[in-house]
Amino acid sequence: MTSIAPVKRRGLFRRKLLDRVVRALSVLALTVAVAAMVWILYTVIRRGVAVISWDFLTECSKPYGAMNSGIANALLGTLAITFGAALLGIPPAILGGIWLAEFGKGTKLGDTIRFSANVMMGMPSVVVGLFVYAVLVVPCGGFSGFAGSVALAILMFPVVMRTTEDMLLMVPDALRESALALGASRARASLQIICRSARSGLITGILLAVARVSGETAPLLFTALWSDSWPKNYFEGPTANLPVLITEYSTNSPFDEQHAAGWGAALVVTAMVLLLNIATRIIFKEKHHER
Repeated sequence: MTSIAPVKRRGLFRRKLLDRVVRALSVLALTVAVAAMVWILYTVIRRGVAVISWDFLTECSKPYGAMNSGIANALLGTLAITFGAALLGIPPAILGGIWLAEFGKGTKLGDTIRFSANVMMGMPSVVVGLFVYAVLVVPCGGFSGFAGSVALAILMFPVVMRTTEDMLLMVPDALRESALALGASRARASLQIICRSARSGLITGILLAVARVSGETAPLLFTALWSDSWPKNYFEGPTANLPVLITEYSTNSPFDEQHAAGWGAALVVTAMVLLLNIATRIIFKEKHHER
């Protein structure tokens, strides 16, 4: 008995030590992540808020060296490209998620689609931009806002599809069985009953996907490019957008005026993404309370 007790004490000491080390590392990792986020937000706000004004938000961007450059055309172009991407990517992604959750469970085709979607979610956005450049921009003879929307829609598609599947799988099977017992077809039960029950989760996934693509720069460099003029033709010609404006003003311009405008545009993009994430959290909380 006397020889066993020290062994138990050593084992208990090691477990306690390991627990404390893991806790300390977890706290350290959390502190580093929060500190980095706060540092980034502080830098963007401090440098960007100095140039935010009504004229800055409503005036068109100007060539390098011009004074009082605005971002209105880039803001309008970003909204148009993102809205177009949502129209192109969200409906088929939701239908794909419905098929995976309701009809593709346990099938080889469903497993293949899930694997492909997971690969697409981890694919660098610059690869998607280069792909759209090769198959759409070059054959059509030039850059366009539509090409930018196609690139962002490709990035958005797997996120919405996998989120839709996950949300639908959380709906109790009893609801499906009740709908089928009342004579509804599987398609009608999926579209009108299951999706309605999971609508908060579906909206959450859509907002997360929009937030993910709204700040993407690499795909737009290959597709929409950049313009100092107001967006005139969505399907033809380079289209101004905020991510590329930030890149152009921050790295390619030698003038402090454009550097400051780049920080202001970065603050606007950050605010847009932050608002989308806040809306997502609010919807998710409402869904949790409903349950």
